[in-house]
Amino acid sequence: MSIHHHVSRKIADIPPSAIHEMTRLSRQIEDVAFLSWAKPTSGTPEHINQAAMQAIAEGKTGGYSETGGLASLREEIVCKLQRDNNISADPAEILLTVGAIEGLTAAVMAVVDPGDEVIIPVPGYSTHIRQVELASGRPVLAPTLAEQGFRLDLDRLRDLVTSRTKAILYSSPNNPTGAVYTHDELSALADIAREHDLVIITDEAYEYFVFDGERHISMAALDGMRERTISCFTFTKTYAMTGWRIGYLHAVPEWIAQIGKVHIPLCICAPVVSQYAALAALTGPQDCVAGFRQHYQATRDLMCRRLDRLPGIFSYQKPRGSYLMFPRIELPAGQDSMTFAKRMLQEARVSTTPGVAFKGEGHVRMSFCVPEATIDLAFDRLEEYFRE
Repeated sequence: MSIHHHVSRKIADIPPSAIHEMTRLSRQIEDVAFLSWAKPTSGTPEHINQAAMQAIAEGKTGGYSETGGLASLREEIVCKLQRDNNISADPAEILLTVGAIEGLTAAVMAVVDPGDEVIIPVPGYSTHIRQVELASGRPVLAPTLAEQGFRLDLDRLRDLVTSRTKAILYSSPNNPTGAVYTHDELSALADIAREHDLVIITDEAYEYFVFDGERHISMAALDGMRERTISCFTFTKTYAMTGWRIGYLHAVPEWIAQIGKVHIPLCICAPVVSQYAALAALTGPQDCVAGFRQHYQATRDLMCRRLDRLPGIFSYQKPRGSYLMFPRIELPAGQDSMTFAKRMLQEARVSTTPGVAFKGEGHVRMSFCVPEATIDLAFDRLEEYFRE
């Protein structure tokens, strides 16, 4: 039987992920310098691993938790939000999710009706666009100001609001550009949301990795925005817990009740063993987070120095946050970033992600959450490749 006649048209029309395509191709080539996936290479801190193993040994992980998550973990998240995000919260306003991805998906599905529009600043994370499409909404792409460090173009964004606009969805620090939206930018975005009665959904995965005196600001902390903001967070980046698939969101109880209706058929509850690991992450020593941030600032600066040695090949805006770089390809061949990225992989053995995946054609994304030796190896190969 041919399945093509039976596949959902909505799903069939979604193109394959360029991020995962580059990962697949990279695994077919030996000795690749891997800069293409936003996955920490440091490994989960040992005290988190030990706490998970202890929870298993004590028989705590074999059943479901409450749908919202372990009560003790939600209480610790409340403390974290108040301390680090200036968000006043209650345990009833916290939902543990399968990474930030599931939380964002559930939030979008709880907000969006078929045909509703969601404004997404771009370049941006491709999964956000897919989440809106899966909810039968329409992603409306708002270009950012690339030459000004990918700042929000607030005038352009405001012009994109229509009677069908339901929400704004953004990440800060941004994936893939590393832009960190300022208090003034977010205040102006909040004004637009209030004026047009919009919901704001935030992806704050890289909240702890900001540099150069920048400060991460949560939209829900701004005056009058708590009730109209759904804030999504993750342990993935902060504690190098990619494979644990554990995150959480904050929203007022009325939103939690609706988002929970999506959360249950998606997963029932977040993985219980991962919830115990997350509890140890929050209550244990935090020097690992400071260490990661210090490492990422050093590798960012190294990548900038190496890019400076390839003038005429790449130009870039120095990222103020995350562990991602989004250099522009200055060669004519760079206008097809997928072909360009595949050529660098096959001919130079350097794996990057094409900018077209993030609605940023003419760029590639490079991750600096890797050892310095990997960056040096990648750029040694690139220098030789472009010299030849």
